[in-house]
Amino acid sequence: MGVGDVTNPWRSSELRRHLADWTPNSAEQAYRRHEYLEFLTAHGDGALDRAAGSDHVTASCFIFSPSFRSILLCFHKKGRFWVQLGGHIEAGDATAAAAAARESYEESGLEHIRMLSDAPQDLNRHELAAAFGRCRRHWDLGFAALATGEPRASDESEDVAWWPVDALPENSPWDFRVRVANVLSEIRG
Repeated sequence: MGVGDVTNPWRSSELRRHLADWTPNSAEQAYRRHEYLEFLTAHGDGALDRAAGSDHVTASCFIFSPSFRSILLCFHKKGRFWVQLGGHIEAGDATAAAAAARESYEESGLEHIRMLSDAPQDLNRHELAAAFGRCRRHWDLGFAALATGEPRASDESEDVAWWPVDALPENSPWDFRVRVANVLSEIRG
């Protein structure tokens, strides 16, 4: 089943409305919001369905400790790097934020993840290596959440661990430190 099936009333038009109502703090994120709106307009519900093409929207979650001093990261099996938790939007997901929450639970095992907002805190479009199969570009919507507890690795990650936000692992994507800083800036307003 795809995102556009009748079992899922959520559509790209709702995501477009949600993004149009969001005012990011940074000029860079405002520009990316504009690009995302164009992508969603051009591709409709297919933009949310990984089976519809090599470019599609994904949902991820930057999970912080309540003090915002630590962030939960997973070591991604395909990417071979430390990154926030997340993945593809599925037919049963009520919203992109719900997809991020579901992926976070599946990848961490943490039962009490509190989403901070239904609005994304980070937009990041990135190219993917051949290890990702037919997926070539993710238009990621990064949400923010709070959680505590001891995570466990899943089938999709080799490891899941808390990291100090000011001492992120070396083997993370080249722009990851900037993304974490931007998310914290968005949260703090």
